Amino acid sequence: MKKNKILYIVVPCYNEEEVLHETAKRLKLKLESLIAENQINKNSKIMFVNDGSKDNTWDIIEDLHKNDKLFTGICLSRNRGHQNALFAGLMTAKKYADIIISMDADLQDDIDAVDKMIIKYYEGNDIVYGVRSARKTDTWFKKTTAEGFYKFMKFMGVDIIYNHADYRLASKKVLEELENYREVNLFLRGMFPLVGFKNDIIYYERKERFAGESKYPLKKMLNFAWDGITSFSIKPIRLVLSVGIIMFIISLLILLYCIVIKILGKAVSGWTFIVCSIWILGAVQMLAIGLIGEYIGKIYSETKQRPRFILSKNLNDE
Repeated sequence: MKKNKILYIVVPCYNEEEVLHETAKRLKLKLESLIAENQINKNSKIMFVNDGSKDNTWDIIEDLHKNDKLFTGICLSRNRGHQNALFAGLMTAKKYADIIISMDADLQDDIDAVDKMIIKYYEGNDIVYGVRSARKTDTWFKKTTAEGFYKFMKFMGVDIIYNHADYRLASKKVLEELENYREVNLFLRGMFPLVGFKNDIIYYERKERFAGESKYPLKKMLNFAWDGITSFSIKPIRLVLSVGIIMFIISLLILLYCIVIKILGKAVSGWTFIVCSIWILGAVQMLAIGLIGEYIGKIYSETKQRPRFILSKNLNDE
């Protein structure tokens, strides 16, 4: 494959003023070295995506762009969440670039892995996934919950790459096909495998966050996992059906038992059994209704077809 393609590195940002200058400095060095080696085109850029930050993140992005055209950025009209911000950056960048790499702003992703991704691309891969080789920097709780997340997603039938977050390379062709996926509830880790095309994996060591706080505490991770499961799998609905069938069989056995006891004349008032049965069956019914309601809610969101993001400013157009 012919080299010297235009590369855009897309970096979603939400309240990242503490780390943004350092991130910009390191990414600039990386792009300049790749341009000097003729691996990428001189028109390659770093695109920051401001996801409705409440600090000075957008002001910093504008200053970076003003002082160096290697930097560009887009600003969303309001906070839309990491996945929508990333999607906005990818869809905007594909208008200008041949290949796009997405990564977080916290410098936990190994920037040097960009070289390996580009090599894999020139070898004919349209998607290159960045996968963590180990979780040495994670606490026991973080490591256990993260690994449990991937295993649970696999169990629920969601096709995702183990230990892969959103550090990946995608070609323009892939993103043009990804644009055809119209769902509002985005789970990009599951969507890229659905698109297909030839792909490969590169492994890297994930570092500790350079500065600031994580934007994905446990609550957000749980919500993220739930979005992924309900967006890509109907297995929870089938599990509810399975529980319903089991409960129906048990109820028939209990009915048979009650009839036999009645015939033998040994029937006694079993208030404990009755009360427990009512509570258990009520809990199962409420759980089932709530689960079905989650799917109906997603259908409701999708049918409205509201835009996934709105740009208030695109520095590339200036």
